[in-house]
Amino acid sequence: MVWWQRQLGKTTRSRLVALLRRGQRTVDELAAALGLTDNAVRAHLTALERENVVHAIGVRREGTVGKPATLYEIAADSSAVFSTAYSPVLGALLAELRERMTPKQVESALRRTGKRLARSLPARATFDERARASANFLAGLGAEAELVPTAKGYEIRSHGCVLSAAVAECPATCVILEQMLRDVTGGTVKECCDRTAGGPNCRFMISPAA
Repeated sequence: MVWWQRQLGKTTRSRLVALLRRGQRTVDELAAALGLTDNAVRAHLTALERENVVHAIGVRREGTVGKPATLYEIAADSSAVFSTAYSPVLGALLAELRERMTPKQVESALRRTGKRLARSLPARATFDERARASANFLAGLGAEAELVPTAKGYEIRSHGCVLSAAVAECPATCVILEQMLRDVTGGTVKECCDRTAGGPNCRFMISPAA
């Protein structure tokens, strides 16, 4: 059983998602397959739409009489939610890089990755806005990240690490986020992640450029 099924459990919503992963369905078709009323199915679909897991894509007209039926499908950009491949693939890729490249070359590649990642974030006017955007970005990736003011700027403090499997394979992976934060904030960033027992936990000290 993959992780999204474990998260939803043996629930109606899990069964609904499984049906939509097999193809587009109308409310009536989902209701018949699940043994539910149309209104119950619509309530589940509304909740899943809020989570950007499913969306309505159009209508299907059956014959010439009656109201067209809305079609639903799994949202294209939610595919990563259903995959457990990213973590082991990234870990294997980093292991391959470490075997083929020097530590300096690996760090250079990771920093370029951080720069590429930074370009995906919209520009912000002030240092404070950029720091908040950075923390929100990490939170959006799944980190329990908080932005804590310090005497010199901010600390991004995360409870857990969104790249924990990769960090276990290659501790230098943290350089990706460090470089991303540098480019986004335009400030000085120091990675001081906690890798003690129970970690890793992301920690980044950020201060405005001198």
